[in-house]
Amino acid sequence: MPEETPSHPSFATRFPATVAAPLAALLVVVAAAGAYAFHERNVAKQLAEQNSVVTSTLNATRDQMSALTARLDAMSAERAAEKSASSHSIIYRKPLTAASTRHRIDDPRWKKVQGQLDDQAKQIDSTRQDLSSTRTELQGSIATTHDELVMLEKKGERSYYEFDLDKTGQFQREGPVGVRLRKANTKHEYADLELLVDDFKLSKKHVNVYEPVAFYSADRKLPVELVINSISKNHIHGYVSEPKYKGAELEAMANSSASNPANSASGPQTASPAKPSPVRQRLEPPNMN
Repeated sequence: MPEETPSHPSFATRFPATVAAPLAALLVVVAAAGAYAFHERNVAKQLAEQNSVVTSTLNATRDQMSALTARLDAMSAERAAEKSASSHSIIYRKPLTAASTRHRIDDPRWKKVQGQLDDQAKQIDSTRQDLSSTRTELQGSIATTHDELVMLEKKGERSYYEFDLDKTGQFQREGPVGVRLRKANTKHEYADLELLVDDFKLSKKHVNVYEPVAFYSADRKLPVELVINSISKNHIHGYVSEPKYKGAELEAMANSSASNPANSASGPQTASPAKPSPVRQRLEPPNMN
């Protein structure tokens, strides 16, 4: 009689399909719940860290605001103290100032200082008057019209050459100098000139009306002057003045006047005949044109 082998029930026979399917679904749900719980834990941890950072930032900002508030309060207190101190000082300074003023008025040293100040003021006034008179004299030596030019020429100290000059590009001889008009500005009343003095060209720009232009020539110790009286379109009117006598003529006159007294004094003391005095140079009469 053959032996019968024992048979073991399979997994399918021990767990029917109706039980396996819900068990698998349960495992899936448990795994999903675990994953979700782990995710929520991480999110909560990150939120806690962010909250701590924000809290620390707020605390730092609150501390800064507190420090600024304290500083503003201190500054306000200092200003209030300064105002009160200044008001107190003004209140108490007024009688002190009045007392010191009365003391200075009665002090002889104060009177001495006041006298010195008065003397200086008088000196300043006299100096100002001297400057005014000097300015008047200087202005009086410049002729602004033809009649004033005639009056200056009658003094006999200088020779005067009145001229009318157009803008032609050529030098025009006026007394000891050649004059050429480069520009005439009628709005601002000035002219640009070129002068020919002893074969040298001089440029004079922005010469105003009644502004004397002074320059020296080789044979004169005193200056030659040029004055513009009026300015029109491409035309100027003025005059040139020069000293009556040249430097050599003045020296000759001075030497001759100095040698005559010496010769007269030495004549009676010497036995030899006196030498004739040098012949004085005859000067040409002043040109009144």
